[in-house]
Amino acid sequence: MKSNLNLILAWLWILLGFISGMVLGMFFHGENWLGGYASFKRRMYRLGHISFFGLGAVNLLFWLTVQNFSPAGQLVGIASWAFIIGAIAMPVCCMVMAHFPKAHMIFAVPVVSLIAGGILTLLEVIKL
Repeated sequence: MKSNLNLILAWLWILLGFISGMVLGMFFHGENWLGGYASFKRRMYRLGHISFFGLGAVNLLFWLTVQNFSPAGQLVGIASWAFIIGAIAMPVCCMVMAHFPKAHMIFAVPVVSLIAGGILTLLEVIKL
């Protein structure tokens, strides 16, 4: 599978990391903004912001890795979607958690998805 979807998502997520950083940076000087620097809500916003960069990089690395697979197996397609789902779900979960802390179990969605993508990719890399 040589889809560009992971590549597109990677660069979109990096751009969203820049944009979300700009937005957060416009308000960070407020000592009590989102409950103060150490507040749970503010930490979740920061985690969502940095997840754009981290998971953008993961999708970029995945895309670069699968360029070496010929032909790519079915597991690569599943891994691709797992990384995409994880990348989309992580900042969403961070925002939900910032406002509804009791919903912490929703983090299972991006975490399990990303772990599955990593395992499937590793299995394909080992086959090389």
